[in-house]
Amino acid sequence: MPIISISLNDEILLELDRIQKTMGFTGRSEIIRAGIRNLVAEEKQQSMLSGLIHAILMIVHDEESEQVVTGIKHNYEDLIGTHLHSKVDGNKCMELFLLHGDAEKISVMTRDFQTNKKMDNVKLVTM
Repeated sequence: MPIISISLNDEILLELDRIQKTMGFTGRSEIIRAGIRNLVAEEKQQSMLSGLIHAILMIVHDEESEQVVTGIKHNYEDLIGTHLHSKVDGNKCMELFLLHGDAEKISVMTRDFQTNKKMDNVKLVTM
């Protein structure tokens, strides 16, 4: 089995250790493998979407990343029916986008947020 190295900040490392204890993973590597399997499954589901769809996109980020969110959001205004912004904890913000439009374009919008290092969590739910 190939071995890869990754760098993690202290906050993520603490979360990995917490998850290991609470969920019973045998080690950090197993948690990372489970996360990758989850990401692969979500990407496969997204790639199968086609045509016009309705979706909810949830994003969690720190308030310093607001300009990044606004920049991405403006690129997809034609998809956004409703946008809700809420401060959820300390300096964390949650954005909810109710989307309607072409599945491929919604997938690209989702990837734009997912690949941005300033986003804490990105989740797409399709209907």
